[in-house]
Amino acid sequence: MYIKQGDLIQLALAGEFDVIVHGCNCHCQMGRGIALTIKEQLPEAYVADCQTPKSDKSKLGTISIAEIKRGETQFIVVNAYTQFDWAGSGVKADYHAIRQVMKAIKTAFLGKRIGYPKIGAGLAGGDWDIIYPIICEELAGEHHTYVKYQS
Repeated sequence: MYIKQGDLIQLALAGEFDVIVHGCNCHCQMGRGIALTIKEQLPEAYVADCQTPKSDKSKLGTISIAEIKRGETQFIVVNAYTQFDWAGSGVKADYHAIRQVMKAIKTAFLGKRIGYPKIGAGLAGGDWDIIYPIICEELAGEHHTYVKYQS
């Protein structure tokens, strides 16, 4: 496990990660935060999101993926369904779903360099002190990096 400051997307585009992960809601809405930036800069990820059933609660704890190619750089964006909704106040992050997506990521991307932001602890209102240990437990033994946003 590593911690790095920077811009997750720019680091991926520079070839530092094989896989980047971000938290999504189950409504195919990438309207704020890093999800919006991914939608704008890596639209393949939004296309992958829109190919899943909209507003389907059974998506919680699952992932969709998009393969990104920019010149010689290739990586995968994982849309991790870690919250059902995005509207309203309070905690929208689902800790069980976060655990499930991390298990799926470890299985699918064993041995890959994985980068992620503060999944579930930004706009979703989750507690990073709960989420980060879940990520570390589920990705134990893997090369994974929490990227603290810095423009």
